[in-house]
Amino acid sequence: MTTRTQNTMWGGRFAAGPDAIMEAINASIGFDRRLYAQDIAGSRAHAAMLAATGIITDKDAEAIREGLLTVLSEIEAGDFPFSTELEDIHMNVEARLKELIGEPAGRLHTARSRNDQVATDFKLWVREQIDAAVEGLTALIRALLAQAEAGADWVMPGFTHLQVAQPVTWGHHMMAYVEMFGRDIGRFRDARARMNECPLGAAALAGTSFPIDREMTARALGFDRPAANSLDAVADRDFALEFLSAASICAMHLSRLAEELVIWSSAQFRFVTLSDRFSTGSSIMPQKKNPDAAELIRAKIGRILGATVGLFAVMKGLPLAYSKDMQEDKEQVFDAADNLMLALAAMEGMVRDMTANREALREAAATGFSTATDLADWLVRELNLPFREAHHVTGRLVAMAEARGCDLPDLSLDDMKSVHPGITNAVFDVLGVENSVASRTSYGGTAPQNVRAQIARWKEKLE
Repeated sequence: MTTRTQNTMWGGRFAAGPDAIMEAINASIGFDRRLYAQDIAGSRAHAAMLAATGIITDKDAEAIREGLLTVLSEIEAGDFPFSTELEDIHMNVEARLKELIGEPAGRLHTARSRNDQVATDFKLWVREQIDAAVEGLTALIRALLAQAEAGADWVMPGFTHLQVAQPVTWGHHMMAYVEMFGRDIGRFRDARARMNECPLGAAALAGTSFPIDREMTARALGFDRPAANSLDAVADRDFALEFLSAASICAMHLSRLAEELVIWSSAQFRFVTLSDRFSTGSSIMPQKKNPDAAELIRAKIGRILGATVGLFAVMKGLPLAYSKDMQEDKEQVFDAADNLMLALAAMEGMVRDMTANREALREAAATGFSTATDLADWLVRELNLPFREAHHVTGRLVAMAEARGCDLPDLSLDDMKSVHPGITNAVFDVLGVENSVASRTSYGGTAPQNVRAQIARWKEKLE
């Protein structure tokens, strides 16, 4: 096993560098290199502030600025030699900056620490992911709105316990997911507003004796304000936990929709046809068209929720302020963000491409005595029966229809009168599935006019 004789980045405290095992467990450059753009942006803002406050000269600040731009271009071109010996993205950038501009590079780290630096980098990255998630959700909502508008009055079965319950409209079902994903947007935006405080300037944990201008760096990096407590600023990972929590709820919503697409596209339901772009075949069964994209989306909640639980476990017992445990905060957040964006993009494509089978939807809506509640409601309105008695009468009629192998509208008026003599021919006006959905005009109900009003509201909201 070899050891390095010195580590110039750690300075004079250590006579010898870490051995290979320590280097391997300590290094984070394998994953935190993803923060390069945020790290360089934070360093540029910090250098500009140091010059503006007279802590470093304008000449040194200009050299730092130009050098950082060179480092940025090298990384983006794939020409940057990342080194595990330099541990992390911060040290890699600073070491290359020193090679490029010499002594001024050593002044960049004045009045800051890797603790506030990484907290700032990570916040900037998570903030960008939140913006990307909102954009992806907006695209998905637009695809759902297009489906809802096309089928605002198409009748389909509504389910409880996956049993036919009452007729609803295709548009109404699509709009249910619009509401779900709209709440996801709200959660991401709430998290973004709460996290938008800048840690830079908190230094290691106690602030700094240099006359820095934290308001200046916060503004330069798009934050609303500096973080108010230096201990909290470097110890906080709530922003990552909130992002993961919102991502987990969003992934759960995606999983529910994916499950419906899997069911609906089956030969037994035939409610939708998924496009070939989001389906696969079988290696042995030539007739198969598998909804693999939906199934994979359905599974993403596992790893995204796992990341959430993992970060909670890392943070739960940490005393203030920074501990090396917090290096374990990034990989799971990176993975969750990548998979959320992939799932959102795939779901948006599937929803936009899928074709609903109007006839199969209507046929299914007319089964399972789906208008039984309409019959009970009619008995209450027209015959002034207490609802419990109307429920009992309707139940007897359902049993009669079931015994005869028919649906409620197929019973004759005499059949119905045999159960309750007050029933008139007018009852048949409420037993059709189209009549059923059209009658559900209460706010939030499934009536086509309601669906169209909600579509218009959401279109205006998205504008």
